[in-house]
Amino acid sequence: MTVRNLDALFQPRCVALVGASPEPGSVGEKIVRNLLEGGFGGKILLVNPRHREILGQPCYKTIDELPFVPDLAVVATPAQTVPDVVSQLGAKGVRAAVVVSAGLGALKQQMLERARPYCLRILGPNGIGLILPLAGLNASFAHRDAPKGTIAFLSQSGALLTTVIDWAAGRDIGFSHVVSLGDMADVDFGDLLDYFAGDMESHAILIYMEALSNAAKFVSAARRAARVKPVIVVKSGRHEAGARAALSHTGALAGSDAAYDAAFRRTGLLRVRTLPDMFAAAEVLARRPKLNGERLTILTNGGGAGVLAVDELQDAGGIVAKLDPETKAKLDAVLPHGWSGANPVDIIGDAGPDRYRVALDVLLEDKSADAILVIQCPTALADPLANAQAVMSEYNAQKRDGTLVKPLLTCWLGEGSAHASRALFAKDKVPTFETPSDAITGFMQLVRYARAQQELIQTPDAGPGCDDKDASEVARIIAGVRASGRTMLNAIEAKAVFAAEGIPIAETIVARDVTGVKQAATRILTQNAACVIKILSPDITHKSDVGGVRLGLESPEAAAIAAGEMLERVASVKPEARIEGFMVEAMIRRPGAHETIVGMSVDNTFGPMMLFGAGGTAVEVIADRALALPPLDDVLARQMIKETRISKLLAGYRDRLPADMAALSNVLVRVSRLIVRHPEIRELDINPLIVDEKGVLALDARIRVAGENEEPRMALSIRPYPSQWETRFDIAGVGEVMVRPVRPEDERLYEMFFAKMSPEDVRMRFFTPRVALSHHFLARLTQIDYAREMAFVALAPGSGELLGVVRLVLDPDLVNGEYGILLRSDQKGRGLGWRLMQHLITYARAEGIKQITGLVLSENTTMIEMARRLGFKMHVSDEDPEVVEVRLDL
Repeated sequence: MTVRNLDALFQPRCVALVGASPEPGSVGEKIVRNLLEGGFGGKILLVNPRHREILGQPCYKTIDELPFVPDLAVVATPAQTVPDVVSQLGAKGVRAAVVVSAGLGALKQQMLERARPYCLRILGPNGIGLILPLAGLNASFAHRDAPKGTIAFLSQSGALLTTVIDWAAGRDIGFSHVVSLGDMADVDFGDLLDYFAGDMESHAILIYMEALSNAAKFVSAARRAARVKPVIVVKSGRHEAGARAALSHTGALAGSDAAYDAAFRRTGLLRVRTLPDMFAAAEVLARRPKLNGERLTILTNGGGAGVLAVDELQDAGGIVAKLDPETKAKLDAVLPHGWSGANPVDIIGDAGPDRYRVALDVLLEDKSADAILVIQCPTALADPLANAQAVMSEYNAQKRDGTLVKPLLTCWLGEGSAHASRALFAKDKVPTFETPSDAITGFMQLVRYARAQQELIQTPDAGPGCDDKDASEVARIIAGVRASGRTMLNAIEAKAVFAAEGIPIAETIVARDVTGVKQAATRILTQNAACVIKILSPDITHKSDVGGVRLGLESPEAAAIAAGEMLERVASVKPEARIEGFMVEAMIRRPGAHETIVGMSVDNTFGPMMLFGAGGTAVEVIADRALALPPLDDVLARQMIKETRISKLLAGYRDRLPADMAALSNVLVRVSRLIVRHPEIRELDINPLIVDEKGVLALDARIRVAGENEEPRMALSIRPYPSQWETRFDIAGVGEVMVRPVRPEDERLYEMFFAKMSPEDVRMRFFTPRVALSHHFLARLTQIDYAREMAFVALAPGSGELLGVVRLVLDPDLVNGEYGILLRSDQKGRGLGWRLMQHLITYARAEGIKQITGLVLSENTTMIEMARRLGFKMHVSDEDPEVVEVRLDL
């Protein structure tokens, strides 16, 4: 995770092309022409030992002869020369290189090894290059330059990159950066998302992705980027030849593309499926309209086009706004008799500029709509450009008044007759589309983006309690299984693991033979109407597949007979299976209960991945499932449930009561915690987990753990809550204070915390006497990425009130961090701030942080003195003499 030297890649003042050529049609010649014709204001240097001049530009024989040190080099030489070229560039002092050469193969690693001593960053190889339209730099062999704009476009496919440039040029959509990643030997999606999250020139990020090289880095960077600007991704390769063979149902259901989907949702990225969808998303998000709701009103001069738009909207899960009576009355007063009287607002085919203007005026003031789509169908009685001008005149007038809050989308149907109108809309930064379908797709991308932003900052409830004794019991069971040379827990062991985690489990009695089955059934049937028997074997994972399950046995004799028949059946189907006995359980009769599955497997890209969906013996056939990256809280668990079809049944229908969703989400959170705490677990599932209004109950469970010589499990893509940094301090006059990493649910503590802060103390921390305690602001303080930020909160004994917080925000390179500390005004002078700072410094050292910095108002003498005692060096800021910059080198 690093943006080191990416400034040389994206803000170069001097660029060298190694492999420049005068030969028409060659890659080197095309790049030379693009460099010279792009309008770049910096220096351009060419290198080729066989030429002294190319296209009128001086050419140098070697890199060493260059009269200036380039910030950026473009390498277009044969593959076998690339490692040596990179070594020479590094020695010259070049900090970044775009390698367009293809076919490096094993030479790729040599190239990286030559670059590493100089920290020379490499984009590529095997890409088409880099285009920086705002800087006039076209360091690529693309067939045309990219139009200027505010979208950063990152693509693993060079052909698709040029296709998008072509499309955008005809729609007045431009780019701040166009980046061809190629093979991503060094610079990858994670690095670029980190860079563009902080880039002021790009307002949205568009990604074409084929695969990831470092999922954890990508997820962390994507979470950061998606919070500050739209990130739209097209991921190819959605269908694989088949899911990998797996012992658990979860492994069979969790395909790689579904894992990408889960990662995109978790990070707030907007995934689209096709190029047209990507173009629609780019069209609407590049204009950056703010959406405050999801209700859409359609204004049209053609009833058919309006109805098609409504159909598309409802098919996509959108909301058709219902005109309120006041709005309808206003429209009745200004529109001719015969208008539709409802949404879509059909103002009839002869509508001219005045009719469009007055109708739009009314609809912009309608409180029942959150956005408006205006459609124009070509007719002999309508001037499309005049109507477009009327629409923009009215819209811009309301924008100037400052009363406008609704996004406007337009759809002018037709070919030649609509071009001028679309150009007008594009000039005024209003999204415009060629068909109603495209317009609705664009609007729904806006809706999905708004939803994703809300999901990123939802505040969860406090999670279930964590008992170290339970964790020890699970560790003991797993250690025993591995010591015996096994990787599969038997059903009894698996159930014991889930029971230790607090998950309700059906009671099971183990019987070693048929006689034992009869005795166990006798015991169970004294309190239950029927019992169930299941085969117990380390070699049989899916018991029902071999006849290893019998249900509804109402007498001990029937259970014994069934057990004997089961032994015969299993022996004929799977003779090699070792039989350890039977499991006897009560027959659970809960009419109306739903069978679900909860599971986990290890994805090859993202590591541990959780699954929830419809369960039972037909689980793979039904294929109703959702995936999510652990760790989960209750908000994420409920979102995961909502993504499945069975969630509609769980919500209740007709005479069926809603299921206990709190109990179900609690199971998901507890399974997530189990996965985090025990990295030996490779696969697990509970199937079925029955759910109804009475709660949840696990009927069957499987767990596979790592073998003795198996590689360590892939790390989680999202760093979990670091419980190892929990501690307690004795603070004078307060007692034993709990200090722990901040959690999302801590947002509720901040209102009282700030209520007990003096304006002066707030000013000392935030450089302003008052802060707006919005949900968005507090979510940024409490919902942190532990991979790149830490905040320790100090909680009062008994009440749990927030007494103070210290924070460290790391740069993307994870080398330096900026700290901040804030104590409740009535807690100053007790030593709490000192202890919090010591704890933070200890954490920073353990994480390998090299330097901690901070900004302190010069009048904050208490903080300055504490920093000095902690070893910080300080000097007055060059930018503001009232601010002291403090620095601690670790």
